Amino acid sequence: MYRNSLIIISLLLIVTSCSGVKKTQSALHSGNYDQAIDIAVDNLKTNKNKKNKQDYVVLLEEAFVKAVERDEKRLKLLKADNNPASLNEIFTIYNNLDRRQEIIKPLLPLKVQNGNRNAKFTFRDYTNELVDSKNKLSNHLYQQAISLLKSNNKDQARTAYQDLTYLNQINPNYKNVRQLLDEAHYKGTNFVIVDLINDTPIAIPRRLEDDLLNFNAYGLNNFWTVYHTQSDPKIDYDLQMLIRFRSIDISPEQIKERIIIKEKEIKDGYTYVYDSKGNVKKDSLGNDIKKDKYIKIKSTIIEITQHKAAHVAAQVEYVDLKNKQLINSFPVASEFIFENNFATFKGDRRALEAPYIDWINRKFVPFPSSEQMIYDTGEDLKEKIKAIIKRQKF
Repeated sequence: MYRNSLIIISLLLIVTSCSGVKKTQSALHSGNYDQAIDIAVDNLKTNKNKKNKQDYVVLLEEAFVKAVERDEKRLKLLKADNNPASLNEIFTIYNNLDRRQEIIKPLLPLKVQNGNRNAKFTFRDYTNELVDSKNKLSNHLYQQAISLLKSNNKDQARTAYQDLTYLNQINPNYKNVRQLLDEAHYKGTNFVIVDLINDTPIAIPRRLEDDLLNFNAYGLNNFWTVYHTQSDPKIDYDLQMLIRFRSIDISPEQIKERIIIKEKEIKDGYTYVYDSKGNVKKDSLGNDIKKDKYIKIKSTIIEITQHKAAHVAAQVEYVDLKNKQLINSFPVASEFIFENNFATFKGDRRALEAPYIDWINRKFVPFPSSEQMIYDTGEDLKEKIKAIIKRQKF
């Protein structure tokens, strides 16, 4: 049993090793040199001198040479072109050249058993090139961001923010980048002032106004869009969002009654079975024979329903405050229904069925006020308004 297990494990290792070698070869032959290097390095981190790891050593050696050749050729072309737009690619290539060396160095020396030699890797010190390309790219990103921020265009401010964020990643604390990031964020942000307008003759409960204007509870402020419900005189708002109540309808308090008669037959004890001579019949064991006795029962139910409904219709409007133009308008509506069912009955309780069995234990409850009914539409309104806001892209 133990021997069989060892054989199975050995076969699995061979299959896995062959699969990894094939993946490395495939990446190498398709020009994905860095992928080939990464696969080979991962496989050589353990037991690098084992015979079954030899293929990885040879493939790593070949992939490294080809990757360096391609990168140096590309660098020569980019430097000859002298286009500032290529600075990021130049910096990235130097980073890749350095990264490859650093992941291979811990594995050295690597034996090539067939040639009785060590695998050959020609390493270079790219420190000066890395520093120089980083400084040139940093200056380019910095100057480009400053130029973009002069336009007072939100899209360009957001592009400047992306450039400055990248600059801060590759070159932390470069000049006044942190200050410029704040400026780019501010200039790229859409500030929206939210107002609630009631065009109906019915007062909106203060609690509902507060709930609808509590945008912190909505969780909708994002990095580039901020909603204010209180105007800040220091901010030049870009958009106005209006929650405009168009109609509020409250139905009268209604009580409806309905009489329902329920009848059924139920088992009510038993009677004896008699023979023609008037004697009680016996079964084969000598026991008296009985049969179920049924009676008809009846109950008169008075079903009572309390009903009151509130319907609120509103409009969510977006206005561009720069040109005073309506951008979008969305209707929203919500309804809240109060209903209470209960019942009384006369007659035999056993005739009752669902739902009346439950209803007879209920009582009349006071109708909610109209103000409460309007407020109760709030949760549904908030969800619908939230969905509208989420769809808006500025």
